[in-house]
Amino acid sequence: MNKLGQLLVEQGKISERDVERTLLAQTEMGGMFGQVLVRLGLVSEQDVAAALSALLDIPLRVATDYPADPLHLEGLSRDFLVSHSAVPLATDDAAVSFAAAVPQDPFLAKALAMALDKPVRIELGLESDIAKALQRYVQEPEEGEDQSLDDQFSGQSDDEFIEHLKDLASEAPVIRLVNQLIHRALDMGASDIHIEPFEDGLHLRYRVDGVLQDFADPPPLNLAAAIASRIKLLSQMNIAERRLPQDGRIMTRVKGHELDLRVSTIPTVHGESIVMRVLDRESIRLSLASMGFSEDTLKRYRELLARPHGVLLVTGPTGSGKTTTLYASLASLDSESLKIITVEDPVEYQLPGVNQIQVQSQIDLTFARALRSILRQDPDIIMIGEMRDTETAQIGVQSALTGHLVLSTLHTNTAASAITRLEDMGVERYLITSSVNGVLAQRLVRTLCEHCKEPVEVGADYIRQTGLQRFVQGDTQQVYQARGCDRCMQTGYAGRTGIHELFLLDDAMHRVIMNGADATVLHAAARRQGMTTLYEDGLRKVVQGVTSMEEVLRVTQDQSETDATTGAAPPHLESLESASA
Repeated sequence: MNKLGQLLVEQGKISERDVERTLLAQTEMGGMFGQVLVRLGLVSEQDVAAALSALLDIPLRVATDYPADPLHLEGLSRDFLVSHSAVPLATDDAAVSFAAAVPQDPFLAKALAMALDKPVRIELGLESDIAKALQRYVQEPEEGEDQSLDDQFSGQSDDEFIEHLKDLASEAPVIRLVNQLIHRALDMGASDIHIEPFEDGLHLRYRVDGVLQDFADPPPLNLAAAIASRIKLLSQMNIAERRLPQDGRIMTRVKGHELDLRVSTIPTVHGESIVMRVLDRESIRLSLASMGFSEDTLKRYRELLARPHGVLLVTGPTGSGKTTTLYASLASLDSESLKIITVEDPVEYQLPGVNQIQVQSQIDLTFARALRSILRQDPDIIMIGEMRDTETAQIGVQSALTGHLVLSTLHTNTAASAITRLEDMGVERYLITSSVNGVLAQRLVRTLCEHCKEPVEVGADYIRQTGLQRFVQGDTQQVYQARGCDRCMQTGYAGRTGIHELFLLDDAMHRVIMNGADATVLHAAARRQGMTTLYEDGLRKVVQGVTSMEEVLRVTQDQSETDATTGAAPPHLESLESASA
């Protein structure tokens, strides 16, 4: 057995089975045994480092041991330090001490001693601490390095310009920096990475649980062109085109996770703004039961999925989880006995037993054209990524009328407004009532951190004003508010769940639609028929302690004023204590 693995087993950190799995993964992934353990998530980096320190009898350096300012040593290039994950800690007349991720590497000690012509001491450091220290080296220009991009590119031909960009993108510090951006997104659970150049510097933001968070230590502005070039190379974009928007895709493996990054660049006055949407293929939940559905809503939604034909729509703004809900819906169906075909732009996740078509607008393979061909493939169920135009909507409705179950998404704020949206797209009312079975509207709300959520008792006035009385008994109720701790990065929230409203088109709703009702009238009629709105479903999760009132108000503010029983706007929880009984 591996010595490090054996020690960790003796310490009770991992099992012998974990060691076997790690050794097998090491043959595929490469790298040191301890590094693979951490990537697989079997043990923390700190535990591995502590065990390795004891095994090698080498001191373990902590983050406070690293110098605040980079320690520059003559004869030692920063590229060498970056490529070997080593950081100089201190120097004196006797020797130079370093922290390294792999201190047992004999080549490292020899190379450093030869370069400095001086004895060296190499001690153990955490990879994350070393990476942070090395980032300070990356951000500092080396002596003689030109910081002006205009000066760098002036006088160059197109070919020289492209080669210069490729050279920038191929430098070890830039490669490591871009990798760190992606690794950090995975560690934070971010859905998007925003790299934005402004006059005062390069801004780096991550969208975590639907909310953008600034990163306190962004890369310097002089690296913007190099970072953009590196990302463009990875995503198969035109590296020399900086004047037009571009789209690309990066498939990579990070810490044992298969990541799919959708990359978008747009030109701004200060340079190219880049957004990378992070799709973690291993974290997607393709189970309707785990997506936050209330029992009654899920039961009715499954009944709609079981119908042999008709249109079932999922609505909501961008990033509300519509596509994930459709994937989970398809995954719940029997693909062995049903012919299922999807048309998507892009295909985000591949489903077993499902025929998925990628829209290719450059060769005129549009939603509408693909749909016309699909009908000759004898499908039972068709999933349309999005009803974007009149032609797609009309073909989708016609497909439902000819005996197919059609699933699709629409960008509308409420379930009822999907009906008026179809009318705006040219679908006649009688076709809507004949084909549409139901509309599911959804939002994502952040769930409270289990480690720090704070209980608050609210009184009768607050319960009445917010409409909570439908879900509580008595004049007081305990709800929770966000507090913030180290585990949730001081936000008070960890993860997200869905809130839903399901608009069913029964005979009564058909009559309202045929009378030409607008979205407001349709919404009111659906409520009279017993529909639970987004705001009300959010209130139900507040009472259950899943989320906070602030979060429900943030996500459903457009509905909360009309859904509260009094008709008045519910109070914000800026001081929940004032609402206490």
